[in-house]
Amino acid sequence: MAKPAALEFPAEPFANFADSRQRAAFTGALGDVGRELGARYPLLIAGEEVRTQQWLASVNPAHPAQVVGHAAQAGGAEMERAVAAAEHAQPRWAATPVDERIASLRKAAGLLRERRWWFAALAVLEVGKPWREADADVVEAVEYLDYYAAAMEQVAAGKAVLQRPGEANQYRYVPRGVCAVIAPWNFPVAILTGMASAALVTGNVVILKPAEQSPVLAYHLTRLLHEAGIPADAVQYLPGLGEDIGAGLVRHPKVRLILFTGSKAVGLSILQAVGQPEPGQRFLKHAVVEMGGKNAVIVDEDADLDAAIKGALVSAFSYGGQKCSAASRLIIHEAVYDRLIPRLTKAVEGLRIGDPASPDCELGPLIDEEAVRRVTAAIAQGGRSATLLYQCPSGRLPQEGYFMGPALFADVDRASALAQQELFGPVLSLFRVRSFEEALELANDVDYGLTGGVYSRSPSHLQHAIEAFEVGNLYLNRPITGALVGRQPFGGYKLSGLGTKAGGPDYLLQLMIPKTICENTARHGMPLE
Repeated sequence: MAKPAALEFPAEPFANFADSRQRAAFTGALGDVGRELGARYPLLIAGEEVRTQQWLASVNPAHPAQVVGHAAQAGGAEMERAVAAAEHAQPRWAATPVDERIASLRKAAGLLRERRWWFAALAVLEVGKPWREADADVVEAVEYLDYYAAAMEQVAAGKAVLQRPGEANQYRYVPRGVCAVIAPWNFPVAILTGMASAALVTGNVVILKPAEQSPVLAYHLTRLLHEAGIPADAVQYLPGLGEDIGAGLVRHPKVRLILFTGSKAVGLSILQAVGQPEPGQRFLKHAVVEMGGKNAVIVDEDADLDAAIKGALVSAFSYGGQKCSAASRLIIHEAVYDRLIPRLTKAVEGLRIGDPASPDCELGPLIDEEAVRRVTAAIAQGGRSATLLYQCPSGRLPQEGYFMGPALFADVDRASALAQQELFGPVLSLFRVRSFEEALELANDVDYGLTGGVYSRSPSHLQHAIEAFEVGNLYLNRPITGALVGRQPFGGYKLSGLGTKAGGPDYLLQLMIPKTICENTARHGMPLE
């Protein structure tokens, strides 16, 4: 049976910073963003700017004394007001013709293309992304907008069902209702835009709750969506503390859909909460949660070691390992272990650490002081049960900012925290195995199932990995980060998530409710009136 054609949408190329004109444009954007530092950003509730008594300070993680912006901090009263506005807007937005909703997403994609450098520059300053990582974040957001617009054109047609004489059958989709988008800081443009645009194009109104570390980007993205034609009460901006506003939205009896990306602990608490209807709640909430990973890359005995080392560097240390898809375990066949380790150590030692505003930065800061404490504690604990093979000397780190150099551990206990717990930092644990079968067994021996990779020249081993590696995204002979919208739909299972795939052909369906209509067409007689 022939496979259906893949969904087509405009691909957005990544920046080429070898081009002096693009470098100059990005440098200029950094200057433009720098001139707006310290501004205050109100809540956006039904088109009204709302200022509160408390403000969230968003700081540059490379220069914590530099305040990127102050975002108004929502409380319970503001949350209730936003939910009421969203509930009022829901019927109108759901009734908006699908073509208009699709057009709004495409207009938003065009606006984001035009302001690409500016948004990427803001990501450098607000969340410490190096140039290429920041640019890729914006590119992914543009592609989410275009992809979900194209996907909705297919979904809007409904699904074919059997027809029989005397009846007309339809299978269509309706929106779920008010949606809370609870977004992370590590992909502050792409993930927030992807979740929000998917919910909006399917006819759900959205309340955006950004991470406390990246509210400024979320404010400007909300304004961009308004500019693209999405009504102000159909997408509202509600920054606040996760344990307050995030938890409140999850449990609110008027919120029907929750889209979340973040930690396992919070994701599991959301799933638990949505299974317990609040008093007066006459529907079952639906939650889509993506909860991180403890991802492994396997290096087989016949692997191309040059490719494996390069892939390990990218997978483990891009953006300081602060990606749910990042590699934190490298499982190496004993036949190549002793050859690979010295080369890998030398490559890690050569990573350029510094201010991400500099174009030559390869490893920037962690997101905040709490992240530094957590990774520092993990390295100290790991050193008591494993061999600390390499740790970046503190003298190589910038004197200000939340910087942590890379670390490599060998002889790691397979039951230890280093082997089992998501760390979200530039730490890579190395394991020696005797066979490919043992490597797969070790790779699967964690709670998570998000991404995984294999470097091997053996077709049978690659096929075995396809069948047995328990991950949602498997990468063969390439890095395990950098999933592309529409090409590598992204999402894991086990305790990484529900198996749903952002940027894939099934994602929009879970944001709607299927509805069947059957009409009896064999009418008898004429109406009396």
